Order: sequence, then C-alpha cells, then structure tokens
Amino acid sequence: MPKGHPADTTRLSRLLERVVQQRRASAPDTEPEGEQTDHDQRIRALEERIDSLEALIEGLQDSVHREATRRARDLEEINRRIQPAETARTLGKHAREHGL
Repeated sequence: MPKGHPADTTRLSRLLERVVQQRRASAPDTEPEGEQTDHDQRIRALEERIDSLEALIEGLQDSVHREATRRARDLEEINRRIQPAETARTLGKHAREHGL
C-alpha cells in the first residue's frame, strides 16, 4: 500500500477516534463548581489519568511497531521480487504460461 494511501488515513482516523473515546469514557465525572475536592482526591484523579494516558501511549507504540514491521516485510518482499534472478524467473514463467 503506497504511503499516503486513503486506507492509511482511514486507519489512523479510526485509531485516533478510539483513543479519544477511551479517554472520554475513562474521564471522571466532574463535580458541581461550588464544591472543591480535597488534595488526596485530586492526586488520585491525576494518578488515574496518568495511568490511563500511559496505557494509551503503550497501545499506540504497539500499533506503530506492528505497522513498521508490516511495512518492512512488504519492502523486503518488493526488493526480493525486483532482483534480476527473480525477475527473469517470473518473466520466463509468464512467457511459458502465455505461449510467448
């Protein structure tokens, strides 16, 4: 799949939307403005938020790694196919199959 292909954009858009949805789902409900939370509650909320963000980043890193690995495999296959010996073998097979 060429770089900048519409499927790449769609995949990234879906990934971003999932990250946003997970973040919104894990966000704590806000309290009415007049009330203040105490110091310990605020620290716990921040720790939970950091844990959530760390999990999202790890998921993103895994996704990027999988995509990079897949693309490296694709490039290796393309390089293998364009080697002179492989190209000659493929052209010979094509000629035999089509009676040329």
